[in-house]
Amino acid sequence: ILPTVWHGVIFSSFFMYVTGGKLPEPEVKIEVLHKPFMCYRKSKYGDMLLVHFEGFLESNGTMFHSSHHHGDKNPVWFTLGIREVLKGWDKGLQNMCAGERRKLTIPPGLAYGKEGKGKIPPSSTLIFDIELIEIQNGPRSHESFQEMDLNDDWKLSKAEVSEYLKREFEKHGYSANDTYHEVMVEDIFKKEDEDNDGFISAREFTYKHDEL
Repeated sequence: ILPTVWHGVIFSSFFMYVTGGKLPEPEVKIEVLHKPFMCYRKSKYGDMLLVHFEGFLESNGTMFHSSHHHGDKNPVWFTLGIREVLKGWDKGLQNMCAGERRKLTIPPGLAYGKEGKGKIPPSSTLIFDIELIEIQNGPRSHESFQEMDLNDDWKLSKAEVSEYLKREFEKHGYSANDTYHEVMVEDIFKKEDEDNDGFISAREFTYKHDEL
């Protein structure tokens, strides 16, 4: 099993283009419950965010999930803007400071829609109380690219990606398996090297469609 962070680095998917002609999307209502005195950076699409959250049904106030009380009770990492989470989260957690708490009121169209899911009935408006604990550079950031680009030539060779893989595996306590790395590197280049020149350029690595 791949380390979670590297899994996100390799397999974070690109968005499809969105063509015009659609009705305006419903909006997320954002209320700031707490803002820290100091704010060194704000969240943006592509960042990895660590959050604690509680989710409620607007209709009757029932809590359907809490990262404080359910599961392993740990905060949750996700990448903002690549649809790892509800669309309402992607919209409502931009420009947020570490230490900030927000209340998001998310209409069904940006949540689980007409179908619902699990404890969430169809067409439910959801309320989330979300605390942003930490912000890190995301898997598609220029900073991540520069960390991998060992010779600063603005393109990634298979050797550079293999070295990065080795470091990531060791950092997360996994043994460095060279054979497995070779297979992974080939898979990465198959997906990311769009012009098949044997390198992953900065554009190929960091490019996102305009809707981001």
